Amino acid sequence: MFSSKKSCQSCGLPWDKDPKGGGSNADGSQSETYCSYCYRDGVFVQPDWTAADMQEYVVKVLAKKGVPEFLGKMMAKEIPKLSRWTKQDS
Repeated sequence: MFSSKKSCQSCGLPWDKDPKGGGSNADGSQSETYCSYCYRDGVFVQPDWTAADMQEYVVKVLAKKGVPEFLGKMMAKEIPKLSRWTKQDS
């Protein structure tokens, strides 16, 4: 559902919905991987979140925008497959 070239690899936000067109890297360049809501100055805005935390947050944000909960949950189910959540830290 979420293409790495077309959406944030943390929350799944489509690039065309990010007013800044992407987050910012530590060197000030624009991230091509994460949106401005998730990633600023080279760090995640919510560094301690799990994929489940992000899913819950996305469902709430979508509900505020009028998206029915069942549809928000369907959209958010792909979040654990995004690169932020599938990288191995070891």
